[in-house]
Amino acid sequence: MRNAGLGSWPARRAAMSPGATALIFAGRRTTYAELHERISRLAAALRAAGVTSGDRVAYLGPNHPSFVETMFATWMLGAIFVPLNFRLSPPEIEYQLRHSGAAALISATPVDVDVAVRVSIDDLETFTAAGERVDEPETGLDDVACILYTSGTTGHPKGAMLTHGNIIWNCYNLLVCVDVASDEMTLVSAPLFHVAALNQCLLPTFLKGGTSVIMPGWDVDGCYDAIAEHRITWMFGVSQMFAGLSQSPRWADADLTSVRCLMTGGAPVPEALIRAYQERGLAFCQGYGMTETSPGATFLEARESRAHIGSAGLPVFFADVRVSRPDLTPADPGEPGEVLVRGPNVTPGYWNDPSATAAALTDGWFRSGDLATVDEAGHFRIVDRTKDMFISGGENVYPAEVEAAIFEHPAVAEAAVVGVPDETWGEVGRAFVVPAPGASLTPGDVPEFLSGRLARYKIPVYVDVVDDLPRTGSNKVRKGPLRALPLPSPARPR
Repeated sequence: MRNAGLGSWPARRAAMSPGATALIFAGRRTTYAELHERISRLAAALRAAGVTSGDRVAYLGPNHPSFVETMFATWMLGAIFVPLNFRLSPPEIEYQLRHSGAAALISATPVDVDVAVRVSIDDLETFTAAGERVDEPETGLDDVACILYTSGTTGHPKGAMLTHGNIIWNCYNLLVCVDVASDEMTLVSAPLFHVAALNQCLLPTFLKGGTSVIMPGWDVDGCYDAIAEHRITWMFGVSQMFAGLSQSPRWADADLTSVRCLMTGGAPVPEALIRAYQERGLAFCQGYGMTETSPGATFLEARESRAHIGSAGLPVFFADVRVSRPDLTPADPGEPGEVLVRGPNVTPGYWNDPSATAAALTDGWFRSGDLATVDEAGHFRIVDRTKDMFISGGENVYPAEVEAAIFEHPAVAEAAVVGVPDETWGEVGRAFVVPAPGASLTPGDVPEFLSGRLARYKIPVYVDVVDDLPRTGSNKVRKGPLRALPLPSPARPR
């Protein structure tokens, strides 16, 4: 095959289903034939501006069809796509542009950094007007397709390289686990610069010839409107997004009968939230993965979602996943250990960072830094991040477990738990709790609710009732800033 890479997908899909709708955005429909034409002209314009195979092309902006066009045009040239988190500060964005060595930037907002080719999203039509078809270079599965910067909750983020093969094998894994159909109406509401929205939703939908309904950003009412207007069949979200839907006044009466599958990941999801969706007759499928695994590592298929509620499922079809002790020997069933992943979906390493690559990969196994248990049947349950676990009085405390218990409180919308220093116990828990809309909640309510539900050493000593939680661009809670805040008065005796 002359071009085995992702850059060949627009032509192949346009040939198979030219009149089918590829994208819907702000009421505008784009067919696969139209999308292929636009991608080809953009690729030609970038080539004329000096972008060649191996160059890095960055994109900065909210979800928009131009993201998809820029990505495929980049791949059509054999170049490397670098999607940037538009929620980052200018210095953070500038760091990633410099670190990746971006030759071109297509952006929704001005950025004060030296890049050879800079195009505003608003000027894309003019930029591509004179573009003609380009001859695609030969692209192999081992060639780098993307550099995706990790959330960077501590220090500078690392640029995880994903090859064309990594992304394609991830699509295969996803299609084995989810019955994606050619009539799929996929809601893309999570940010496309995040690996889950891109590789778990948009690209598998594209591969099958379905329709991606793109939202510029997450909005609860906008999601309900899209489901009603487009009869959405499939969507991905993180816990915070699904909690927002279930707490909306529209939840009780919304027509959700078109939805075939809801998919979540990014962090353990409280079982109470999963049950709320199951009570509506919805298949709520939880998976586990990370940027470096493209991202799928484990998945709980719809047929098992009720029998194994809260599980992150089994290893995906084309990958191996295991749980290991610190010495890398296998953990026993039920014993917490670090998740290791090996397979064709696993990153070859980090861009221009050989030391980080060497630390992350051991004999082909990627070391996730996440803790999980595996039961006798092979189902994974994610316990927490290794760095988030803390030890109180000699006992391990996993914040995700405590957060799930707090979420059971009817007045709680969200919770985040961190370990803080304590002279007596070494560390104790501190909970940051967001009340549900219209609910009343005091710091003392949380320890009282958890008494009898959790061992005493797991119950947070400190509780902060807050309006919201700091988040990364992929909607994960940033716990570093929470740990740095001054301590309040104890909510319970130590």
